[in-house]
Amino acid sequence: MTPAPADGPGLQALPPGATVLLKRLDALLEGWGTGSGAAPMIMPPLLPVAALSRLDVYDNFPHQALVVSTLDLTHHQEGGLREEFTPSDLEPALFGLPSAACFAVYLHHEGRALPDGTTVTVLGRCFRREEHYDGLRRLLGFHMREIVALGSHEFTQEHLRRFEERITALADALGLTLRKEAATDPFYDRGGQRALLQRLSPVKHEFLVDDLAIASLNVHRNFFGERCGITLDDTGQAVHTSCVAFGLERWLSVLYARYGSWEAATEAVEKAAVALGGAASTGGAER
Repeated sequence: MTPAPADGPGLQALPPGATVLLKRLDALLEGWGTGSGAAPMIMPPLLPVAALSRLDVYDNFPHQALVVSTLDLTHHQEGGLREEFTPSDLEPALFGLPSAACFAVYLHHEGRALPDGTTVTVLGRCFRREEHYDGLRRLLGFHMREIVALGSHEFTQEHLRRFEERITALADALGLTLRKEAATDPFYDRGGQRALLQRLSPVKHEFLVDDLAIASLNVHRNFFGERCGITLDDTGQAVHTSCVAFGLERWLSVLYARYGSWEAATEAVEKAAVALGGAASTGGAER
């Protein structure tokens, strides 16, 4: 039996057993997406600060933000071991580490006209500065599988209904007691009409095991469509978007607690995949 990783500073290496489980679980979730017509894509690990700023990321999530800079070679001195670089050592930070995988999807489709019913699935490496870190439950860097819908309001709502059923069925098959709760994501200007609408009609729901959110359903209405100029090809109107998100290391944490070893948890996921129809195929083409 391979032990679970101990608590650390938010950066964890997965042992071989956990790596196998993460890949097996992700194959199942990716198969859900591609089996529903989603195009699998690989997005860049960094995104321009200017692009993320257009999505209000740094206004809505400043506490989570991490940015990347390069060394200012005019001040660089060779030799010696370093534990940190100060601002005077660095060039201006032009790139940010994404806190959610779907941001890259909207930016990739910027300025495009899409058919209703467009879906994309991505596995992103996401990064969030947190007040504290807690093993696999709360990490600085982690994997996020997302299945993103772009289209009409009706399509994006049906997308969430379909995947809510699958999340519930998977939790049942794995013997996980799941609880659904409304949550908030401050995508919108807090004083604006969208913010008021969000308070009246929640746009984010989380699925929790005990107190740990392992998946979420997110509605963005036409916010990203308007900000990125993504339109429906038949009407010219801004697309609505919604996404289903899975924090994979958090799934590993609850599965290890439930089954006591990576090997037993992997076997349980494989049995659940078969019981739910074995939707683990991958493939597809970008639309």
